Amino acid sequence: MKILYFDCYAGISGDMTIGALLDLGVPPDYLREILALLPIPLSEYAFQAEATSRRGVRATKFTVRARESHGHRSHAGIAEMIFRSSLPGRVKDLSRSIFLRLAEAEAAVHGVSLDDVHFHEVGALDSIVDIVGTAICIDYLGAAEFYAAPLPLGGGVVDTAHGRLPVPAPATAELLKGLPVHAGITEGERVTPTGAAIISCLVSGAGLPPSFTCRAVGCGAGERDFADVPNILRVFTGERSGSLACDEVRIVEAHLDDMNPEILGYLMDRLLAAGALDVAFSPLQMKKNRPGVRITVITPASEVEMVARMVLTETSAIGVRHYPAARLKLERGVEERETSLGAVRVKVIREGGAVLRTVPEFEECRRIAEATGIPLQEVYRIIEKETGGA
Repeated sequence: MKILYFDCYAGISGDMTIGALLDLGVPPDYLREILALLPIPLSEYAFQAEATSRRGVRATKFTVRARESHGHRSHAGIAEMIFRSSLPGRVKDLSRSIFLRLAEAEAAVHGVSLDDVHFHEVGALDSIVDIVGTAICIDYLGAAEFYAAPLPLGGGVVDTAHGRLPVPAPATAELLKGLPVHAGITEGERVTPTGAAIISCLVSGAGLPPSFTCRAVGCGAGERDFADVPNILRVFTGERSGSLACDEVRIVEAHLDDMNPEILGYLMDRLLAAGALDVAFSPLQMKKNRPGVRITVITPASEVEMVARMVLTETSAIGVRHYPAARLKLERGVEERETSLGAVRVKVIREGGAVLRTVPEFEECRRIAEATGIPLQEVYRIIEKETGGA
C-alpha cells in the first residue's frame, strides 16, 4: 500500500505541495491535461514548474500566473464547477473536500454562512489550480495513506486583503484545529490556509507513519528564502513494510484517590457509549500513602474534549492529561456464521486479508447459553471449533 509522508519541517502551502508532488514524478503535461477538464479557459491562467534551490537544497518551484480580474467566485460556485467537470471521481471528491475546509474556516473567522464565502477571482484561480492540481497529483501517484509531521506555527505578521494580521492568519489557525503544531519556528508565515486545508483533509492527525520502504523524496520550494531552514516541503513516498494498519489515537489519563469506586463503573459505561475506544482502571499508590486509581481512556483525536469533560464532570478530577499515540492494529469485523447452535455473530480478525482467528461475541454466547442450558464455556468451545477460532 503506497504511503505519502509530508515532512512539513519548514511549513506547507499549495504551491509547495504541488512542487513536491511534481518532483516525485508527476509529469507537468499530465497535470496540464487534467486541469484542462475544468471549465476555465486556458487563457485565464498559466503555470510553470522549474528547478530552484533554497539555501543550497534543490527543489521544484510551482508557480501559477492568473489573468488580472476584479470579479470573484463563491465557494458554492467553485464546488459546483468541480462537480460538473469531467475530472476523475477521486480528484473531484478531494478537491471539493479541501475547498469546503477552506470555506468553513473563512466562514468561522468572519462570522458568515458558507453561502456568503467568496474568493477574489485571481486568488480563486490560484487556489483552484493549487487544490485541484494537488488532487490530480495524488490520484496519479496512487497513494492510499497519508501522514504528516507537526506543523510550524510561524510568527510575525502577514499582509492580507483585510490588512496586517498575526501569523498564523485567522483562517489558518482555524484549519490547524485538531492537528499537532509546534512553535519552534518563529519567523514568517510558514503554513498558508491552502496548505493547512490540504493536510487537514488528507490526514486524520499528524504523526509518524508506520514502517515503510522509501522509494522517492520530492521537494517543493516555497516563495521565500528564510534564514533558519530551507523553505522546502519534503514528501516521502513508498510502500508499507508490513501489513498492519496504523492510525493515531489520543490517550486521556487522570489519577484519583478520593472517589467512590462504584461511580467508576458508571463512568466506564458512559465513556464507551459515547465513543471511547477503550477504558481501563489501574491501581496506584499515591501521596500520603493513599491507594488510588489511574483512569486511562483511548479515544479518537476528535473526541478528546468530550472524554476530558466527561471525566472532569463525573469524577473528582480537576485536570486530565492527554497525548497522541500511534496504533498498529489488525483488521477486524463482525460476521455471521452458521454453527450447530444456529447462526451466531463472531469477531473476525485478519491481517492483509488473511483470517488469523475468529472470536465468539460474549453477548451471543450468553444468549445461546441461557436459551439452551449449555454451560457458557462449552458454548464458547463449540463456536470456536466450528468457526475456525484460535
